[in-house]
Amino acid sequence: MDNYITGTAIKRLRENKGMTQDGLAQKIFVSNKTVSKWENGHGLPDISLMEPLAKALGISVIELFSGNEVQNKNRNFNMKKVQFYICPVCGNVIQATGEAVISCCGITLPPLEVEEPDSAHTLKIETVEDEYYVHIEHPMTKEHYISFIAAVYDNGVQMVKLYPESSAEARFKISRAKFFLTFCNHHGLFRTDAVRL
Repeated sequence: MDNYITGTAIKRLRENKGMTQDGLAQKIFVSNKTVSKWENGHGLPDISLMEPLAKALGISVIELFSGNEVQNKNRNFNMKKVQFYICPVCGNVIQATGEAVISCCGITLPPLEVEEPDSAHTLKIETVEDEYYVHIEHPMTKEHYISFIAAVYDNGVQMVKLYPESSAEARFKISRAKFFLTFCNHHGLFRTDAVRL
């Protein structure tokens, strides 16, 4: 992990649950003085206590390490709130349908922020029978390239992974497509609305 739980985070998470130091201590089989020491910055919980501590606080271990409790407000599966995460170490692309704590290669990943495309990242959309043919005039070198193009539908996501020295193009079914997301490894994530027929 790239960080460790802090006493301030333990206190905040404990108080959010309406729990006393003594109540937390009893759940993880330590003394209330131990919890007090953690919260006052005079020590940290042993790594063997991370899982029981997270369970007692009602969160995941990853949330505990990040110090933030994630509450996914996308309970109705609204695809407009789809999130993408990219690991800078291995290049893994992870997609979630709402807010989440995502970790890869020991790093907690922030969600990519969607931007309006500039002239260098404008996706061209053509209709070919029952499909959208999408393409972008963009360098596809080993250093600078489009990593993926995704079509977001009202009921899911279809992603096409692209590679350096290949063409930046893809085909997607027209039915139910709402918008496209294009990820440039240097400039970020761009959104283009689907053409309404």
